[in-house]
Amino acid sequence: MAKIVLTGGGTAGHVTANLALIPGLKERKHKLFYIGSEKGIEKELAEKAGLPYYGIATGKFRRYFSLQNFTDPFKVIAGFFQARKFLKKEKINLVFSKGGFVAVPVVYAAASLGIPVICHESDMTPGLANKLTIPFAKKICCNFPETLNYLPKKKAVFTGAPIREELLQGSREKGLERAGFSGEKEVLLIIGGSMGSQAVNQVIRKNLDQLLEDWDILHVCGKGNAEESLKNRAGYQQYEYVHEELADYYQAADCVISRAGANVICELLALEKPNLLIPLPKGASRGDQILNAESFQKQGYSLVLSQEEADFSKLYTLLKELKENKAKFQEAMRNSKEKNGRENVLQLIDSFL
Repeated sequence: MAKIVLTGGGTAGHVTANLALIPGLKERKHKLFYIGSEKGIEKELAEKAGLPYYGIATGKFRRYFSLQNFTDPFKVIAGFFQARKFLKKEKINLVFSKGGFVAVPVVYAAASLGIPVICHESDMTPGLANKLTIPFAKKICCNFPETLNYLPKKKAVFTGAPIREELLQGSREKGLERAGFSGEKEVLLIIGGSMGSQAVNQVIRKNLDQLLEDWDILHVCGKGNAEESLKNRAGYQQYEYVHEELADYYQAADCVISRAGANVICELLALEKPNLLIPLPKGASRGDQILNAESFQKQGYSLVLSQEEADFSKLYTLLKELKENKAKFQEAMRNSKEKNGRENVLQLIDSFL
């Protein structure tokens, strides 16, 4: 039995890979802990998974000017000492970092104590937080083969994405029943990420009448984005966020519209769900979702529509293409070598214990 700390946070995407590893690590009789920010989304998700949670101070590293750039380094320093104290007290054997700014002080603290660190990079190119921690990691896992070009050769390992086992065990019948759908129409699942997507939400809702002629719609619209006037609309179900229902909704879905966050698109790949990706634009991100989407499009897994061009006419045309060519997309995903990387990551962890 080893003691392992999982860390990462800021968005649900920085937590889901950690959650996917929990059953396998528990089967190996390891004792698990989670270190995250004091109030981040990771706290809720880790505690829901039954992990002892330790919150630390954390600051964000920004590429732009902000007065917080002068105060946040002190938060990172405080988080470093808080994490170091915890790691030393609990005699932790290994830290697995999914990234996000909360992970930086944890990785630094582990390295200062000689505790091995394994990082995981979901996106095509490393984010700033992972760039800061890579020098202190023993190995860096990645989801895309192209990512190997951006990582130190001796540290990089192409594992694919750890996918939660429960996501692969959903029921179409339960999904349709939960949503109140008859199953007579094909089901379109729309996922805007943990915070939702106003741009996607708007184009869907403005053209709901036409979409409902062809589809029953499951719409995960993001926290605070539910539209009261649409709550009783036949054939349309909206959710601010979904937890255990997601596995059933994935199985119920015939096609998916999604952002291009690495975790969700790797889930779509593992489930062989034909999808239309609308990546977060560069103005609202560092452009990682655009690269993710381009990779999946190139490999024949996805269609892609930029947010700037996401008017209904183009979206409807691509949805029609997706619907008519479902078998082609499913075959490409079925033959993929990038499917569920959970066992690959678990075996890598085993090699350090």
